[in-house]
Amino acid sequence: MAFDIDVRLRRGEQAIGCSFATDSGIVALFGPSGVGKTSTLNMVAGLVRPDAGHVIVGGQKLFDATAKIDLPPARRRCGYVFQQARLFPHMKVRRNLRYGRPRGDREGGVGPLSQDALINILGIGALLDRWPPSLSGGEAQRVAIGRALLSDPQCLLLDEPLASLDEARRLEILEMIGQLHRLTAIPILYVSHDRRELDHLGGDMVEMA
Repeated sequence: MAFDIDVRLRRGEQAIGCSFATDSGIVALFGPSGVGKTSTLNMVAGLVRPDAGHVIVGGQKLFDATAKIDLPPARRRCGYVFQQARLFPHMKVRRNLRYGRPRGDREGGVGPLSQDALINILGIGALLDRWPPSLSGGEAQRVAIGRALLSDPQCLLLDEPLASLDEARRLEILEMIGQLHRLTAIPILYVSHDRRELDHLGGDMVEMA
């Protein structure tokens, strides 16, 4: 089972709930703004603690309210790509990519892909000695995806990573995400309010209301 998620959270007057289980390697959370998509992603990552339920990824129990299991974020091995790239401005692209690598493993790749092969697929080889402020939005998100994958994750969490990009760049990066999933088999949980993105990406869709 790639994902087995059942989480519930109340914040003031707002109640958030999301429940699904699937073997699909790509799952999209779809719905209008404010429905709780990002909160659900944060509960999977361990950044927000659910009031009840469980989070199981790839057969590993990351959270279970009944069994009192709550792994800290660093032990959950979730590669997180935010809506904004959030690259470290004081590090060139090469060091940003290496940030979060397992200790002593500076050159390792992800799954069957070497680090060089991943950089080639992402199309960021010419950016390695650039500073983040000099990158375009699409370039920065490619680097952010590479950094998340090179952290040796057991799943990839993408929170509307293409929201600020134009249509051409969106399709380009969606194709790249699909290719990376096929090559690495890392499960992906993808948040968007754009149905076209999700249709293009494929996989299962969980509609939140």
